[in-house]
Amino acid sequence: MLIQQGRIENAKQPQDIRIEDGKFTAIADHLTPQDNEEVIDAQNKLIIPPFVDPHVHLDSTMTAGDPEWNQSGTLFDGIRIWSERKKTLSIEDVKTRARMALERQAANGIQFVRSHVDVTDPSLTALKALIEVRDEVKDFIELQLVAFPQEGILSFPHGKELMEQAAKLGVDVIGAIPHFEFTREYSVESLHFAVELAQKYGKLVDAHCDEIDDPASRGLETLATLALETGLGDQVTASHTTAMGSYNNAYAYKLMRLLQMSHINMISNPLINTHLGGRFDTYPKRRGLTRVKELNAAGVNVAFGEDDIKDPWYPMGDGNMLDSLHMGIHVTQMMGYDDIMNSYQFVTTHGAKAMHVTDHYGIEVGKPANLVIMNNDNFYDALNQRSEVLYSIHHGKTIVKTDPKQVHMNL
Repeated sequence: MLIQQGRIENAKQPQDIRIEDGKFTAIADHLTPQDNEEVIDAQNKLIIPPFVDPHVHLDSTMTAGDPEWNQSGTLFDGIRIWSERKKTLSIEDVKTRARMALERQAANGIQFVRSHVDVTDPSLTALKALIEVRDEVKDFIELQLVAFPQEGILSFPHGKELMEQAAKLGVDVIGAIPHFEFTREYSVESLHFAVELAQKYGKLVDAHCDEIDDPASRGLETLATLALETGLGDQVTASHTTAMGSYNNAYAYKLMRLLQMSHINMISNPLINTHLGGRFDTYPKRRGLTRVKELNAAGVNVAFGEDDIKDPWYPMGDGNMLDSLHMGIHVTQMMGYDDIMNSYQFVTTHGAKAMHVTDHYGIEVGKPANLVIMNNDNFYDALNQRSEVLYSIHHGKTIVKTDPKQVHMNL
């Protein structure tokens, strides 16, 4: 396959890209088509690495309103409603809904996904279902699964045993939820347990951490210290960390040094964090996000996730990372022209780093041929106009092709 004259990551000058045997083999100003080679004329359109969703919940997707709608819009009501819904889970139920969500994501150019899976279920039904899905979608999406203890590790009966069962079944990542544990002591112990379990089974770590507007919620300092002292470093991710938006500046300054030293990854979920955050405030009302702008400026790897797609925590969502990104740059006030132009990195390369897949991600000779071509010549306009993904190419195969919409105006 030869892709002619596309602008790679906002480049001013277009280039050609050759793909052979599923890998990038040449990138140059001009390449001559070979005999019988498929040629795609990119027509100066934007080419970027594929979109990455490093934080979503595929076990709960498409369950909004079942058994009831979350009318309060709080995290805690979402957990309560999901606790009822998961009693009715079946393998087929989970697989059907997850495939629907993954196909929507694929249509929007997403090729790498990390899904948290609730393992506070003695039968581990959702996890068993998503392990099957992970294999079924491997030709178009690389799916990682996180053992996620939605109702706690120490605060849920047999929570530790269920986490270890999940590790043995074959999750990719070990999770935690320190802010939902009953006590500060349980919070700290749960993080130690999660990291030790990850080391025992050779897994990554991704904890829902401090997803609450409580400045006293400080699981992040424990998780970052563990990342530093164990040497796991960037194999560890802290998701949400919304309490960081409520910390006083003196403490946040001290914490930032630790985050830099630890090489921990951070994932913010702008759609859901904004929707759920500040629910107990009157005015002033908090935005509900972590300190994305400051973390990014300090060199801490920050990615955006979608988090929820039509479930008890969020009634909307369509598997499109442009939605999360658009919300994120508004709420964090990263709206300078250069900020917007380069913001695609929050939903591409930064997410790939958090997922620890950078060895086979990126538009570079020798790497797997994964990319998307967008219907615009730069990302500033692509985001503003919600441009279509014209092509999504995965391992050298076109998995999505979109005909751009046509608007006929009679004014």
